[in-house]
Amino acid sequence: MKVKTFKHVDYLWDDQKAAEIGNDQVELFLYRSNILGADLRITNYGGGNTSCKTIERDPLTNEEVEVMWVKGSGGDIGTLTRSGIAGLYTDRLRDLKKVYGGLEDEDRMVGLFNHCIYDLDSKAPSIDTPLHGLLPFKHIDHLHPDALIAVAAAADSEKVTKEIWGDTMGWVPWQRPGFDLGLQLEKCLADNPGIRGIVLGSHGLFTWADTSYECYMNSLEVIEMASDYIEKKIAEKGSVFGGQKVESLPKEERLDKAAQLMPTLRGLASSENRMIGHFTDTDVVLEYINSNDLERLAPMGTSCPDHFLRTKIQPLVLDLDPKADLSDADEVLKLLTPAFEQYREEYATYYNTCKKDNSPAMRDPNPVIIIYPGVGMFSFAKNKQTTRVASEFYINAINVMRGAEAITSYTSLPRQEAFDIEYWLLEEAKLQRMPKEQPLSRKVAVVTGAGGGIGKAIADKLAAEGANVVLTDIAEDRLKEANATYKSDVSTYAVCNVTDAASIEQAYKKACLEFGGVDIIVHSAGLAISKPLGETSEKDWDILQDVLVKGQFELAKQSVAIMRKQGLGGDFISIASKNGLVSGPNNVAYGTAKAAQQHMARLLAAELGGDHIRVNTVNPDGVIVGSKIWEGDWAAGRAKAYGITVEELPAHYAKRNLLNEIIYPQDIANGVFALVGVLDKTTGNIINVDGGMATAFVR
Repeated sequence: MKVKTFKHVDYLWDDQKAAEIGNDQVELFLYRSNILGADLRITNYGGGNTSCKTIERDPLTNEEVEVMWVKGSGGDIGTLTRSGIAGLYTDRLRDLKKVYGGLEDEDRMVGLFNHCIYDLDSKAPSIDTPLHGLLPFKHIDHLHPDALIAVAAAADSEKVTKEIWGDTMGWVPWQRPGFDLGLQLEKCLADNPGIRGIVLGSHGLFTWADTSYECYMNSLEVIEMASDYIEKKIAEKGSVFGGQKVESLPKEERLDKAAQLMPTLRGLASSENRMIGHFTDTDVVLEYINSNDLERLAPMGTSCPDHFLRTKIQPLVLDLDPKADLSDADEVLKLLTPAFEQYREEYATYYNTCKKDNSPAMRDPNPVIIIYPGVGMFSFAKNKQTTRVASEFYINAINVMRGAEAITSYTSLPRQEAFDIEYWLLEEAKLQRMPKEQPLSRKVAVVTGAGGGIGKAIADKLAAEGANVVLTDIAEDRLKEANATYKSDVSTYAVCNVTDAASIEQAYKKACLEFGGVDIIVHSAGLAISKPLGETSEKDWDILQDVLVKGQFELAKQSVAIMRKQGLGGDFISIASKNGLVSGPNNVAYGTAKAAQQHMARLLAAELGGDHIRVNTVNPDGVIVGSKIWEGDWAAGRAKAYGITVEELPAHYAKRNLLNEIIYPQDIANGVFALVGVLDKTTGNIINVDGGMATAFVR
């Protein structure tokens, strides 16, 4: 097969990979789906739908029947596997035409798809199932390329379609996805035999072929033709979006501004539910948000259902000078609050104007997309993946507006049509089926000393319970290794020296830019020096005070400033030690620093309760296995103090506690989780995770 070169899409078909798959049409359809989904210009995460039809043996009649394999509800073609598809009897699906009762019958029809199931391991069929089933082709792609939606959302879309593809493409006006839209596609094909695809008004593209490769090539070629057409129109026009109105700040200033503003925006966007943030300032975004046409286009809203279901119908545009002084958080909050209040009021008006008797209750009225001209675009949603995807979808919407404006002019869906999709009962049912959120979902945790040992175990536990984690440590190699253990959209890292206020500031800046702010701080960074008084140097004393005490002070000071901007409360956890409570030999510098950590936590708890910022302490003891501290001289020092060998330390520490248990880093992590995820009315407290040391009992 000859590899074709495309300018506007990526040709990713690998002949060797396809040859390894062989003639398994379902696997070839999955392969095609995955490579289509790998190019965000073709379709975004969760968008689009693909299918194939094969001949199978009916287990009930032993006769050969045609089966359609199609992406199931809620799936993503870029990551699609067999577990994410539905297999249906094609003839049974087509027989549903005999019982279809018209547009008022759409929701019932979705339930009837289950009566057409061939493969008992099928994913729930999606609303797009009949669009594939009522067409006769073996392989079908339903995609949402920016270029095609630009054509679909342009004024005179049908005329433009004819201009680009002549008689080779059909066109169907906007209609909500469902069984009737499948009938419209079937009719379009019957009226235009021999076409290679169909443009769906304001929606997307259908293309097909009788092999997976030919279908893939057909999709790429159609998208390429639309992209070329738009590129020429833009060149003819000379500028897009009416030209530049606002000048962007330099890159670093944009990032500083965004990090400074993020916690305030997060707090405002979290008036009903805590949100996770995302920021982008790509060239595509800046061209749009700095333009003269932003004021006209932004309120129009998006056109493609896949876009506004994730971004809300329109963004909030901040009336804020990019060079504005944001240092006074209270003044910034006072300045921005009316804009959020107005957005919520307008969303409530949209809901109340369009709602029907059976509409679900109004959802969170806060904006998902927030635009700051000259700086960038923020998004807020329930988790990092959702907010990142919302941002990507709005960038798709920007590309659509850009193309449509170049072709003729951009048109958006009428508000009632948009509402009917956003508050569709089937969409609500899908939301209700979502799994229950984890205890720490929607929270951002910064963990110091997370390159290994106790810090990494704490980060693992918080992430496992749903938090986004920001790993910090002084050793970047350890951070990279630790960060690689998490799935995407869960973590990030920042090299941070807790003795340096500027280094801490950069770590928090990373947390704000990546996730929107901070909710949980765990100060686990540390070191241990065990020496008699006479051998303890001033350097020993200073480094322990700097890392354990001064570091905790600066971490708390800067994090509290962010938490106050958010107005969402928070948690600060100090990982201290049993040695802060117990007097032991050869331990004056370490024990004093740990005691200072413990008392600082009590003082902060007393001061910050009014902000609902809870400050607590976890006291480990004898964490030898997996702890970085014990890799240095500390182990030898403690062994010498107890008159035993280093090898005897684990058994020694286990025997001396009341439960005779070895304490692991994971045990300390469980203590931290108890304080941030369970004991939500506890502050100023100390939890000892030491197996029971009577001398360390707090009372």
